[in-house]
Amino acid sequence: MSNKMRFWAYPVPAVLAAFTLLAGQAPLPEPVTDQETELGKAVYDQLKEKGEIVEASPLYDSLRPIAKAISQAAQPRYNHPFNFFLVHEPHPNAFATPGGNVYVVDSLLYFVKNTEQLARTLCHEVSHTIHRDAVDRLKEQQRIERREIGIALLLGPSLAQMLAIQMIGDLHSLAYSRDVESRADVTGSDLCAATGYNPWGLVWLFKEFQNSDPTQVPQLLSDHPANGTRIQTLEQHFRDNPSAFSKFDSRPESATPLIVPKDAAERFLRP
Repeated sequence: MSNKMRFWAYPVPAVLAAFTLLAGQAPLPEPVTDQETELGKAVYDQLKEKGEIVEASPLYDSLRPIAKAISQAAQPRYNHPFNFFLVHEPHPNAFATPGGNVYVVDSLLYFVKNTEQLARTLCHEVSHTIHRDAVDRLKEQQRIERREIGIALLLGPSLAQMLAIQMIGDLHSLAYSRDVESRADVTGSDLCAATGYNPWGLVWLFKEFQNSDPTQVPQLLSDHPANGTRIQTLEQHFRDNPSAFSKFDSRPESATPLIVPKDAAERFLRP
């Protein structure tokens, strides 16, 4: 096996940088400094090649304050800066990749009902990066598919590109186990509390769509019938840690409206 194949075995240098996002503009991807940023950059390149990266949009102005608060809260737990990108895809969703990139489908900002639901969704995705869940998933698959990977390498694509394509497919197909998702729920609630955004936002989302068609909701919420268990786990976590969570209102009517530009909203309403 090549040194590049074993990207998870290398130490990752600590990289701390201030979160930057120009008004209305996508951030620049981090330069490749190690195996995680190499893989993250490869995913970015694949999404850009497919035309999914939204380079400029007034929606970035709505996303920026939430992304900045989450980045600041999460940074001590991960040694790469977080960057948030809008992407245009058919269904509202969000996903995160190694190296600190978090992708938010533009229509998600119209799908969520309030600021807390969006913040809590993004905290969940950032938690997958902190736990290195995507890397662990690739490790599992490589043990099974090493022969196929070797054949693909002979055909030309670089390893990073090939793994990026595989990772994008996983992130769109509910590849994480329920235990992994539940762990991200709990860590995400801690992050969200640290930002000051109400961590009950994810519980509100789960309850709102618990009996809905899973094809009509983001992958994060499509884990039927396990959402009831995930709600119970979160509520128990809140009860067990009153110093962190008792100050937050559990009632959905306490939520803060999410302000998004109307002109961008019209694009999503067109047939």
